[in-house]
Amino acid sequence: MIDTGAFWRDVLGKNEEGLPNYFCKDARIRWHCSNKLFTVSEYVRANCAYPGQWDGEIERIEETGTTVITAVRVFPRDGSTSFHVVSFCRIDNGLIAEMDEYWSDDGAAPEWRRTMNIGRPIR
Repeated sequence: MIDTGAFWRDVLGKNEEGLPNYFCKDARIRWHCSNKLFTVSEYVRANCAYPGQWDGEIERIEETGTTVITAVRVFPRDGSTSFHVVSFCRIDNGLIAEMDEYWSDDGAAPEWRRTMNIGRPIR
């Protein structure tokens, strides 16, 4: 399996030279929320060109067979917003062969649910 903590440090740190080392050369990365399929070099380019300086925290890691699943809270260092990403990585010979990611903006519940006055903050 990959070193998940090191992988996320390199993603958040925009480590352009280090990121390709986690992937098989023909890996496919899918960002489902924006309907995009990337090669490794395209993924590294998109990740490293994203504006701002980023930080984050791994909230959960699950491993099952050849799959590593992570849930990560990602936020800019200025704390202006935050996101959650759930990643499903299929591992082949210790490298990511496929990665499916689902990104979501963190924010307030929709008005219809707020009027129900149910639930409470997680943190």
